Amino acid sequence: MTTNPLPQHATTAWRLKAIFTGSVGNLVEWYDWYAYSAFALYFAPAFFPKSNSTVQLLNTAAIFAVGFLMRPIGGWLFGSIADKRGRKDALTLSVLLMSFGSMIIACTPTYNSIGLAAPVLLLLARLLQGLSIGGEYGTSATYLSEVASSDKRGFFSSFQYVTMIGGQLLALGIQLSLQKIFLTQAELSEWGWRIPFVIGAILALVALYLRTNMHESVALEGKTKERGSVKVLLKKHPYAVLTVVGLTLGGTIAFYTYTTYMQKFLVNTVKLSKEDSTVITFFLMLIYAAIQPMFGWLSDKIGRKPLLIWFGVMGTLFTVPLLSAIGQAGSVWAAFYLILCALVIVSGYTSINAVVKAELFPAEVRALGVGLPYALTVAIFGGTAEYLALYFKNIGHESYYYWYVTGCIFISLLVYVFAKDSRANSYMDKEQL
Repeated sequence: MTTNPLPQHATTAWRLKAIFTGSVGNLVEWYDWYAYSAFALYFAPAFFPKSNSTVQLLNTAAIFAVGFLMRPIGGWLFGSIADKRGRKDALTLSVLLMSFGSMIIACTPTYNSIGLAAPVLLLLARLLQGLSIGGEYGTSATYLSEVASSDKRGFFSSFQYVTMIGGQLLALGIQLSLQKIFLTQAELSEWGWRIPFVIGAILALVALYLRTNMHESVALEGKTKERGSVKVLLKKHPYAVLTVVGLTLGGTIAFYTYTTYMQKFLVNTVKLSKEDSTVITFFLMLIYAAIQPMFGWLSDKIGRKPLLIWFGVMGTLFTVPLLSAIGQAGSVWAAFYLILCALVIVSGYTSINAVVKAELFPAEVRALGVGLPYALTVAIFGGTAEYLALYFKNIGHESYYYWYVTGCIFISLLVYVFAKDSRANSYMDKEQL
């Protein structure tokens, strides 16, 4: 285990510093991940033969989905490292890998210059980023939950999604700046889309420096056996693993639908301009990030389960009406308020899902237990959400996707109803006794 541990009876200032350091790295990683989606509208023609816009987006979405296939490997690899060597080592390595992926995208020549090598290099970059982000989620969720005090665990761990959303906000903010201030549309499409990936690589190096000086969680102290073992995880905690899958299924699809895919939906279906789509998404994500700690704080007061059931019931009842209404929105403001309603519903999941999963496992397999089943579920369902949505639109049955999202949320609702409240049955509290 690494040195420089967080004191077990740390002051609030110590805890805040640890949470800040972990969160900043998380923000940078998710910025790099989301920059791909935010700028896909611009770089899709550079990497693929000229075709209709939906097919080009399908190609970039396919590579986006393939990047998700690496996330389970990342969840296993970095989860094992985090449980065996410490959270700090895993977090430091993951952000370094992300910087490599961003730099490859920034430097890859276009399809017209090098032919098929261009999409191949794009695929390689996304595989590296998928490996990195797969390890980031489980380890950062574990770290933020462990360094928080027990009575504020929901509140502080909610900052994982604040920084995840913050990464998307940063990507959108840079996109808005390039669109409105610095570049013309022609320049942005021709070469300007490379700028955010250069920025991402540089920011990743800054995060790397911060993480080399971060404090380690003390959760692994005294845990000398069976650390980071998949065999132990599956043998001793199968119900918890399946619970993570069920918890994640509906939430991850809803999250990627209303965040990552929604920007394309506004352009491709609602027929807003790229600029209006970027502006509306930016301010929606700003509000969305701000309400995560509110839901996290509420979970510390009333428990995690009521919030999850809120998401499950409201998502099951209102996904089809909301997506249908957004698709037919007659104005930017109508689309804005409809999407905001959806994001308030999804916050019942996103604000607390990290801490719920972390509370299900003992310290010696916690990062692995959170990261691996989560990454598998996200790879299968979250990673294919955008592709399925575009596919159904391309064949003329876009509403099929709305029902697909609803069905997945309903399955998760059943898990929420029958699962115990993790706040009242937390392994972390047992370890502190």
